[in-house]
Amino acid sequence: QVQLVESGGGLVQAGGSLRLSCAASGRSISVYAMAWFRQAPGKEREFVTAISGSGSSTDYADSVKGRFTISRDNAKNTVYLQMNSLKPEDTAVYYCAAGALMRITTAYNYWGQGTQVTVSS
Repeated sequence: QVQLVESGGGLVQAGGSLRLSCAASGRSISVYAMAWFRQAPGKEREFVTAISGSGSSTDYADSVKGRFTISRDNAKNTVYLQMNSLKPEDTAVYYCAAGALMRITTAYNYWGQGTQVTVSS
């Protein structure tokens, strides 16, 4: 079992930055791809970005490419999401997940509880 806890969310003005963290416990996450998804009110949970177990491969949704960066520190069992140039449409609850390197929620077996990101215009 893997437990995931996100942190770092908050309220930021458009154009600002936030760094989310996802701390894992229970077992090493080095064997898992890690991903960030987000869910805005009334919308489906959507893929944001993912990184392979080694960190050598990454994938980004077009909507965040060039603005967001995913990284991981397997020694710390932690994944990060650096979010720059934030837009109001980035407002959502952001979830960390562990599983296979895919863009679909069903590829991920473990999920955090989410952290709220609100971007004001």
